[in-house]
Amino acid sequence: MSVSIGPAYRNRRWLVLAIVASGLFLICVDLTVLYVALPALSRDLATTNSERLWILNAYPIVVAGLLPGLGTLGDRHGHRLLFTWGLVTFGLASLLAAYATSATVLIAGRAGLGVGAAMMMPATLAIIRTTFEDAHERNIAIGLWAGMASGGMALGPLIAGLLLERYWWGSVFLINVPVVAVALVLTVWLVPRRAAPGGPPWDLLGSLQILVGLTAMMFAIKELARQDFAPWRLTLALAVGVLFGWMYLRRQRTRAQPLLDLTLFRLPDFTGAFAAACLGTTGMVGMELVLSQYLQLVEQRSALGAALVVLPAAIAGFIAGPLAGRLMRRLRPAVFACNAFILAAACAVTLALLPDAGLAWPLARLLLIAGIGLGIGASVTFASTTIMNAAPPDRGGMAASIEEVGFELGNSLGVAVFGSLMTIAYSLALAPPEISLALPGVVRDSLDEALRVAEGLAPEQAEALRTAARAAFGTALQATLLGVAALWLATAAWIRGARAGTNASAC
Repeated sequence: MSVSIGPAYRNRRWLVLAIVASGLFLICVDLTVLYVALPALSRDLATTNSERLWILNAYPIVVAGLLPGLGTLGDRHGHRLLFTWGLVTFGLASLLAAYATSATVLIAGRAGLGVGAAMMMPATLAIIRTTFEDAHERNIAIGLWAGMASGGMALGPLIAGLLLERYWWGSVFLINVPVVAVALVLTVWLVPRRAAPGGPPWDLLGSLQILVGLTAMMFAIKELARQDFAPWRLTLALAVGVLFGWMYLRRQRTRAQPLLDLTLFRLPDFTGAFAAACLGTTGMVGMELVLSQYLQLVEQRSALGAALVVLPAAIAGFIAGPLAGRLMRRLRPAVFACNAFILAAACAVTLALLPDAGLAWPLARLLLIAGIGLGIGASVTFASTTIMNAAPPDRGGMAASIEEVGFELGNSLGVAVFGSLMTIAYSLALAPPEISLALPGVVRDSLDEALRVAEGLAPEQAEALRTAARAAFGTALQATLLGVAALWLATAAWIRGARAGTNASAC
C-alpha cells in the first residue's frame, strides 16, 4: 500500500523530523543518564548491588518486551497517535521517578518510562519513513535520527553531571517534563494525521511472553556475578527465559499476521543490520557504564567532570550520523559497517592498554573516546537505513520495532553482561589489605560497597581498603574495554560473514 503526504505537510518535513528526534533524544538520554547519577541515588536510597542493576535494566527490558506489539499497533491505528500517547506516558513516569522515595518506586518509574519509550520509538522512524518520500532525503533524515540517538546516549552522562552540580539526582528525570510538554504541543500542531494503513491486531499475549523471556534471561546473566551465586536460581531463570522465548517464536510462526515478520532475518543485510544495532549498543552501554563509575569512584571526579570526559563520544556520534547517511551512497553498506566497528574496537583496545599516567594520557583518552563514538554512531546509521529501506511504508512500524528491539536488547545486555563482567573482574582482582579487622564479604560486591565499609574503619585501615578497591576497579575497567572490543570485532566478522554468504565481499 502506497502512503504519501500532502504538499502542505511536505514543506514541514524537516520540522517533523526535529519533533520526532526530540522524543528520540529523551529516550536515548534516559538510557545512560543514570550512569553518572548512580552513585548519588545509591547513597540516598541505600540500594543494593542487585537493586542498582534493576534500576538500570527495568527501562530497556520493558521497552524491548513491548516494542514488537506497539510497533504494529502504530501501523494499525496511526503512528502520530501512538507517539502522542507515548509522550504523555513518558512525562508522567518521569515525575514518578524524579520523586521516588525508595528503590522499588524508582524501578517502577523506570518501567513506566519504558512503556512510554516503547510507544514512541517505532513511531519516530515510521513517521520519518512516510514523511520523506525521496530515498536520498530519507537516508539523510535517518542519518540525522541516528546521530540524535547515539549523541543522546553519549550526552546522558553530561546532562546528569550538569544537573547534579546544583540539584538532587531526581532532576535527571524532572528535566524530561518541560521537553515532553513542548514536543506534545508541536506534535499535535505539525505532525500530519494520516489514515492508518492497517496491520495485525495487537498481540498482548505475545508481548508479555517476550517481556517475561527477556527479563528471565537478564536475571540469569546477572546471577553469574552474584557473590551468593545459586545454581538453582540460574537454572530456573534460564529455563523460564528459554521457555517463554520459544513460546513467543512458536506463536509468531503460527499467527496469520505475526507481530514480527521473521522471514526478514533470512536477508543477510537485514540480519547484519540487526546485529549492528544490538551488539553496537551492547558494547557502547557497557563501556559508558563502567567508565562513568571509574571516573567518579577511582579518579574521584565530580559528576560533571566525569561527563565531560565522555562528551567527545556524543560530539562524534552527532557528526557520524548525517555523515554516514551521505557516505553510504558511495560505499557498500556492509563495507561501511565493518570498518566502523573495526575503528571502534581498535580505539577500545588502545584505551584499555594506555598507561594511567603521562602528559599525553588525557588528550589520548579524549581522542579514543571520540573514535569510539564515531564508529558506533556510523554503525547506528547503517542499521537504521538498512532495516527501514527493507520494509514497505505500510509496515514501517514493524520494521522500526525490530530495529528498536535490537537497540533495547543491546542496552539490557550491555548493563547485564558488562555490569556482570565488571563485578567478576573487580571481585577477582581485589586483594584486601592486611588489617586487624575482618572485612565483610560485601567489599567484593562492588567498589561502592567497599567505599561504604571504609567509612566505618580507622583512617589508615580505610585508606588501605580504598586503595586496594580502586586498583581492583581499574583492572575491571580494562577487562570491560577488552571485552567490548572483542564483541565489536566479532560483530564486524558477523556482518562480513553474512555478506560472504551472498557471494559478496564485505571487507
